[in-house]
Amino acid sequence: MGVISPVGNTLETFWESLKAGRSGIGHYTMFDSSSYDCKISGEVKNFDPGSYFKNPKDARRADRFTQFGVAAARMAIEDSGIDLEKTDRTRFGVMVGSGIGGLQSLEHDTEKLINQGPSRVSPFVIALMIPNMASGIISMQYGLAGPNMAIVTACATGNNCIGEAWRSIKFGDADAFLAGGSESSISRVGMAGFAAMRALSLRNDEPERASRPWDRDRDGFVMGEGAGVIVLEEYEHAKARGARIYCELAGYGATADAFHMTQPQPEGVGAARAMTIAMRHAGVNPEDVDYINAHATSTPLGDICETKAIKSALGIEAAKKVMISATKSLTGHLLGAAGGIECAAAAMSIKEGVVHPTINLDNPDPECDLDYVPHTAREAKVRVALSNSFGFGGHNATLVLKAI
Repeated sequence: MGVISPVGNTLETFWESLKAGRSGIGHYTMFDSSSYDCKISGEVKNFDPGSYFKNPKDARRADRFTQFGVAAARMAIEDSGIDLEKTDRTRFGVMVGSGIGGLQSLEHDTEKLINQGPSRVSPFVIALMIPNMASGIISMQYGLAGPNMAIVTACATGNNCIGEAWRSIKFGDADAFLAGGSESSISRVGMAGFAAMRALSLRNDEPERASRPWDRDRDGFVMGEGAGVIVLEEYEHAKARGARIYCELAGYGATADAFHMTQPQPEGVGAARAMTIAMRHAGVNPEDVDYINAHATSTPLGDICETKAIKSALGIEAAKKVMISATKSLTGHLLGAAGGIECAAAAMSIKEGVVHPTINLDNPDPECDLDYVPHTAREAKVRVALSNSFGFGGHNATLVLKAI
């Protein structure tokens, strides 16, 4: 697994920050925020893109979201121990998506177009901005010639990419995938657009306390950036090379709300169906689920809907017993990359027997009445974990991870 995030640029530092309840939210520095209502975000810090590319010059011809994806993919390959020279790379695919793509590159060249005319627009701008480019460049860097796609389902992107890679392996089209998501939308247009729809927290005076899923005083999500990429491998293929395995990806469910552009279905019906389908694929019952890494964006409506969905999918009794936590309380919302880093967090919970906390849950919303592991990490045996991601457009995707 490989992670670039606001709380750490390696899997190890990311996980240690999560366990410690250490927030990565602060005032953003990438542009002048003085005229913006929201002045906070979860920025990736101390990131040197050139060190992750085989040719450092190529990093300059890649948008920041692609740079993050390449970095996370490289770390995932190194962590997996796979020897690509001994691997059939025609059966090694890449499925790394982005919810928005190269927004910063598009913004930069749009400004040049307006101020200097069309002749000044970069010949690279289209390649820089399209959301599939991280997946494409990763495949080129490592000669991975298996299936290559970049699913775009807003904030469900990472989970859909991982889930569809799982499906492709099960169908026999590949032995392994690099799968996940990458995002970098902390830009003038990105921040203005999400603020205009009143989706962002305005707790500018307390950045680290702004992302507060399930809390009565939550007022919106905090924009984050980064990438999460995993090596997903067919079990016998992994065993044959002596791979160290974190866990099994055992189930995947994808549904649509068919309801609204940006709002979830009020009763969480589509989200519940995604969880139910994923559990059915995994062959697990609701009472088998130990932990849920929730979508939990810290929006007033979304957190209530997900709570309802969990109760519907698991039943009230099992829902009351399951541990649930919100990675976004620490990192902010990484949009298309959220599923990738949150899958990694769930896998680490299985490996280490620790569930990271939900921070800032000081005054629980009465309608959010489950066990959200507030404030401090909890040692617990995790045999089965769900990871939820839900996106604008009504996209729902759930992964089921199981201990080996």
